[in-house]
Amino acid sequence: MREAEAETTMSDTPLYKTDLKSLPFLHRGKVRDIYAVGDDKLLVVQSDRLSAFDVILDDPIPGKGRVLTEVSYFWFDRLKHIVPNHLTGIDPATVVAPEERAQIAGRAMVVHKYKPLMVEAVVRGYIIGSGWNDYRKTGAICGIKLPAGLKQAEKLAEPIFTPASKAPAGQHDENITYDDVVATIGAANTAKVKDISIKLYTAAAEYAATRGIIIADTKFEFGTDAAGNLFLIDEALTPDSSRFWPAAEYRTGISPPSFDKQFVRDWLETQPWNKKAPAPRLPADVLAKTAEKYREAQRMLTGR
Repeated sequence: MREAEAETTMSDTPLYKTDLKSLPFLHRGKVRDIYAVGDDKLLVVQSDRLSAFDVILDDPIPGKGRVLTEVSYFWFDRLKHIVPNHLTGIDPATVVAPEERAQIAGRAMVVHKYKPLMVEAVVRGYIIGSGWNDYRKTGAICGIKLPAGLKQAEKLAEPIFTPASKAPAGQHDENITYDDVVATIGAANTAKVKDISIKLYTAAAEYAATRGIIIADTKFEFGTDAAGNLFLIDEALTPDSSRFWPAAEYRTGISPPSFDKQFVRDWLETQPWNKKAPAPRLPADVLAKTAEKYREAQRMLTGR
């Protein structure tokens, strides 16, 4: 049984960062803390940290890490027929000391240590965000020419692969072209990543539509094993890596409300802040509303 299901007593205290002594610590990212499990596996823990405008905020979102973990588990299982993923099936509770299990309860996974491909595999089904900005300037996204006259948030005729660079911490990912990806990971990997990414997005979007959610866009990350086989890694189709819109509130010409940290971004935009650390402290109502947005996305998608 998975640790997220087996653990029945979980602290409601938000987790800003882990402090595990039983495993070698490797890396602390914007959201995830990563530890080594032997030479070939990793323990990935989803904290409740939140970043906005590439700044990690001082206030964690209660329960966010558990939502991201549960949603990722859901999609990894649902989409495994399209591409294998990095899950090992090992219960995270079995790889840490007993006194450390509460830290990771419901928010961790043990994964294979694959070599990551250094691109963000972004798929867009709707024109919004940086894609909308690029389209208004050039009529294209990532070198893909689009029809004239599209409105903000309009559905595209078919999903498009619009990759982005993997920027160093604190810097923005930049939209890049297909040829840029070929130069980074090779022609064969690029073709496979594009094909699989669009298949994953299409299958997920079709399912989400039955649950009242539009997946406007999403990003995938992939890795390879020693034999060069491709695997889906990182997280999958969560509110952090995707733009989820409630179908009932969708219309074109605006940026629709979304099930993610947009509520925090909108609040921060009203503050006198230069978008550099430290960020303003979030008020309790903003924290609570954001946490509810994440939980609502989980409930609608997974039924849990």
